[in-house]
Amino acid sequence: MIYGRVNGIDKDWSRITLGCWQIAPSGGWGDICPPEDADKVVQAALDNGITAFDTAEGYGDGESERRLGKALGSQKDSVIIISKIWPDAELTLKSYQQCLDNSLKALGRDYVDLYLIHWPGSYFNTRDKSAKLAEFMHTIKQSGKATTVGLSNFQSRDLTLLGNELQKFSMNEVPYSLLDRAYEGETLSLCKNANIPYMAFSPTAQGLLARPMSREDLKMPTRQIHFLFQNQVYPHAQKVWETVRDIADELGRKPIEVALAWVLTRDNIFTAIVGSRKPGQVSEFAKSAELKLSSVHLQRLTTASDQFPMVKKGH
Repeated sequence: MIYGRVNGIDKDWSRITLGCWQIAPSGGWGDICPPEDADKVVQAALDNGITAFDTAEGYGDGESERRLGKALGSQKDSVIIISKIWPDAELTLKSYQQCLDNSLKALGRDYVDLYLIHWPGSYFNTRDKSAKLAEFMHTIKQSGKATTVGLSNFQSRDLTLLGNELQKFSMNEVPYSLLDRAYEGETLSLCKNANIPYMAFSPTAQGLLARPMSREDLKMPTRQIHFLFQNQVYPHAQKVWETVRDIADELGRKPIEVALAWVLTRDNIFTAIVGSRKPGQVSEFAKSAELKLSSVHLQRLTTASDQFPMVKKGH
């Protein structure tokens, strides 16, 4: 595993972060991961050198946080835990503090290393609302209950509304893969200028670039509503998958390693968040941090991404 450091967090952060949405029941993934499997997934992550875990109050109404805290046990203070507040919380400091307290209780911890606002949506569509968000998150950071604070899914228009308050945040968690590059362009420029790196979630496009999709895989609710799995898009996405698969075959590696290795070379990407409910998959994707793709392979992948007609590039 390869590690880095983020300003404000005095711990080594693995280039692969375990995403914990799938280890709890949810509307997106269904009730497919029993508690004992959640324990095994988290343990597999620790065994493979993963030191960061991404969860949220919205993942199974806190069940992901509870399962993560239990699975980490005595190691929970030595790792990096990221959690998120849902944006529909009442825009008051008291409400934000209560949401974080609920998350800390679920995790069995006194603090989180990074606390994010989950989505901007239409909740922070004015400078006044954005200023209040920054104020509340900064106060939470000063309280010590969050070592650092950040954003998630904030695009250029959302970042601009924050103005100078943007400097109070240390990370932006965004979707990024060969099939989704919407956070390039102006959003990327604004974040780089403010020294805000990206955490890339869905780096394998909800598994599309990780392995052949079975009929059961395609029935997952979160995939059925995702634009990549729609009838008019999916065949084009499959062509990008074929390039990933071919390069993996040439290298004797797993496709998931190739897809992730490409993401980790991209501008401003600090870590890639990968989720799973299967312990065996964790050891596969953990290896991607150390896979060095040649310039030829990187160019083939980028070309395949560029040729995907529905790739969303730049806001």
